[in-house]
Amino acid sequence: MHKVVLIGAGRIGRIHAKNAAFNPRIELAGVVDAIDASAQSLAAEYACPVLSLDQAMDDPSVAGVIIASSTDTHLDYSVRAAATGKAIFCEKPIDQDLARARSAANVLSKAKLLLAFNRRFDPNFQALKARLDSGAIGTLETLQITSNDPSPPPPSYVAVSGGLFKDMAIHDFDMARWLLGEEAVEVYAAGSCLVDPEIGKLGDVDTARTVLKTASGRICVISNSRRSGFGYDQRIEAYASAGMVRADNVTESTVQVWSENGAAADRFQNFFLDRYAEAYRREMDHFADMLDGADASVGYADGVNALALAEAAAESVKTGAPVRI
Repeated sequence: MHKVVLIGAGRIGRIHAKNAAFNPRIELAGVVDAIDASAQSLAAEYACPVLSLDQAMDDPSVAGVIIASSTDTHLDYSVRAAATGKAIFCEKPIDQDLARARSAANVLSKAKLLLAFNRRFDPNFQALKARLDSGAIGTLETLQITSNDPSPPPPSYVAVSGGLFKDMAIHDFDMARWLLGEEAVEVYAAGSCLVDPEIGKLGDVDTARTVLKTASGRICVISNSRRSGFGYDQRIEAYASAGMVRADNVTESTVQVWSENGAAADRFQNFFLDRYAEAYRREMDHFADMLDGADASVGYADGVNALALAEAAAESVKTGAPVRI
């Protein structure tokens, strides 16, 4: 078993702690958090010690770190862990500033780093990509990615999130890159504040449409909203020369009620913790593969390229013009 320390005992950290603790190849060897009560609570749940950041980073017996702390720490903690040769599982985004993220290329491009774009590990999206890669529907031409939250986050979260494109849509930018099979060279985005005026007061948008275009002419449209009104809305449609393949929303059960009013299905799974539970488990298992010696399937370069698209989309909203990458 490989000793791993969790840095960050918040909501996403608790998900990763559970998956690490129950992975047969990983030993959760400690918890680090700036808020002592959070660290103590999570450490007690999994019978492991509370550690300082120095203890976690400097212990040669710790093979890897899971960085689930605030976004402004991701890059610095990753660089520090890389310097000690540890495997790194880092939450997205790698940083909120593209230039700063690129400045770490000499260290992180060589590091054993898994950037937590968990949707790549979702079995539905993996099946969709497998259909595309098999050529079953011909050559990919366009993508439609829909990602709508059930309700907006509080303004206090938005204020430190980096904005809709870096916090929310960055997952979709990574999915677009993964499925398109080539980089976007042009980005056009339109954004509005239609859900919560407080989000607008913070200088952010809560509703956006982004168009990505590749050098070969492939087009991806990404639809984002902080409020769907009907649950966590996660869909992908891929249109190709010989047909279309679609990954639809996941419901809480497969039960349907049929009556004279028609057919009614169950509700969509409410939020990302439910919808992507299996993806998080598979993601942690891939980190265990890395601890065993495998390469990361999604890493530093993916994080930088997705961040570049996020910054380009934000610039396009401000200028009203397409942005070349």
